[in-house]
Amino acid sequence: MQFEVWAPLTDRVALRLGQAEHGMERDPGRPGWWVVRVPAGDGDRYGFRLGGAAEVRPDPRGRRLPDGPDGLSAVVDTAALAPQAPPPGTRLQDAVLYELHVGTFTPEGTFDAAAARLPHLVRLGVTHVELMPVCPFPGRHGWGYDGVAPWAVHEPYGGPAGLARFVDAAHRAGLGVVLDVVHNHLGPTGNHLPAFGPYFTDAHHTPWGAAVNLDGPGSDEVRAYFLGSALAWLRDYGIDGLRLDAVHALADGRALTFLEELSAAVDALAAETGRPLFLIAESDACDPRTTTPRAAGGLGLHAQWNDDFHHALHGALTGESQGYYADFAQAPFAALAKTMTRAFFHDGTWSSFRGRTHGRPVDRRRTPAHRFLGYAQTHDQVGNRAQGDRLAASVSPGLQACAAALVLAGPFVPMLFMGEEWGAGTPWQYFTDHPDPDLARAVREGRRREFAAHGWRPEEVPDPQDPATRERSCLDWAEPERQPHARLLDWYRTLVALRRTHPDLRDPDLAAVRVAYDEERRWLTFRRGDVRVVVNAAAEPATVALGRNGVRVLAAWEEVPHPDAEGRVHVPAESVVVLGP
Repeated sequence: MQFEVWAPLTDRVALRLGQAEHGMERDPGRPGWWVVRVPAGDGDRYGFRLGGAAEVRPDPRGRRLPDGPDGLSAVVDTAALAPQAPPPGTRLQDAVLYELHVGTFTPEGTFDAAAARLPHLVRLGVTHVELMPVCPFPGRHGWGYDGVAPWAVHEPYGGPAGLARFVDAAHRAGLGVVLDVVHNHLGPTGNHLPAFGPYFTDAHHTPWGAAVNLDGPGSDEVRAYFLGSALAWLRDYGIDGLRLDAVHALADGRALTFLEELSAAVDALAAETGRPLFLIAESDACDPRTTTPRAAGGLGLHAQWNDDFHHALHGALTGESQGYYADFAQAPFAALAKTMTRAFFHDGTWSSFRGRTHGRPVDRRRTPAHRFLGYAQTHDQVGNRAQGDRLAASVSPGLQACAAALVLAGPFVPMLFMGEEWGAGTPWQYFTDHPDPDLARAVREGRRREFAAHGWRPEEVPDPQDPATRERSCLDWAEPERQPHARLLDWYRTLVALRRTHPDLRDPDLAAVRVAYDEERRWLTFRRGDVRVVVNAAAEPATVALGRNGVRVLAAWEEVPHPDAEGRVHVPAESVVVLGP
């Protein structure tokens, strides 16, 4: 077996395999690379000694870290990772995504335990499971965004074999799998990359420290490192798409950006395999060039999260106006109408939260609606609240039903956050498991200091290091069988089914979406082809004139009579109705 490593900063490298050490030779065809061939098999532990250092470090491209980020790597037979079941091949424009965190989707917090719950998702009707990051991080429990080994899989979840079993089980159930990956930073502890090469640069800075080196000396190999990691998830595990965390934080001044390079490589792999692979960006830039095709001068990513839609929806239903919700608070229904027809609220408008103008308009006649994901809740929008409270903690089941209709019948690719479909009573809080006591203290104090600025007392902000914080965040799987959860779950299933059976609800024409609203009376109605949705968020019934008759009720949260002869529909308080021909 050939072992190889890029280590341009040292004059010698040795491979430690088991109890033996083997000197490595420079690869004459690849500057900075070291190679050696020795017999090895699946599971054998190994690492690299750089120069005269005493420490043996794990392989930057290692697929498994059985003892955590500071332990040795283990050889993995990648041929055994490919799923046996064929992928469902669902296109992004036909998708309904379901975001879940492996560590809290079940109390066990493993891939196998999550796979056992896939029948619930099949009955719900979603098409893809979006896994939050699964790369190794220090400790057992965490969100996963402080991962330190982008080619490996967190061992407590089940390691590479566990992920492979999960993907295979999902494919057998007819579900695609999307994986959240982080290229903009690595975690604060357990990161060995700086010892090997110039993976980071002080030329740029991010909220997490020095930036990944995407445009400085040595950046060709750094880009190849992250690009190869991304392709490995798609190629070796059969994963169907990637969600790219915070792409606005990728500092990259090169003419051909890393994201364009990644997009081209994924498109090439899709053509090679005949599978519909896709990339979904998280971006704070409100820049349509993120998903504009490369041939038209864009980055070529296939879709992006639309936080503006979330903020408008959340503000309209809750009335919250703190933080970034302030930009949407003056006229939340107008903001919601704008996002549903033009995608971004901030398209060159003033943002009081940022203290400047922000965003760029979307050409809605050339940009299909499936370039954007719409959602009422995500891990960020729940977990970054002081107490990790879900929408269900703030609004009635009726308003949760309204949120579901705006997402599932709306113009964008819908995404649900685990437990949302039954109005989970469990919070989803920020939790960590840092072994370093100084880092644990800094995280605890930093979070409490952050929320103290907004009036929260320290004791009101859960301690991220307290095991109870993670335990509170685990879903309660007894809830879906009880009321009012069971009723809301049935409503979600109904809406997902309507989206599947009514092509108008998957129409990519953003310019064809029609919205009317009454800010004072708190109702909004939108039309997609022959399907109309009327949302009444007010505490009293509303009568809305549709402008035509001949429509019938397809689904309603509360009992609603068919529109009268003049085309008016009477909607109960905090309720929603879907109508069609």
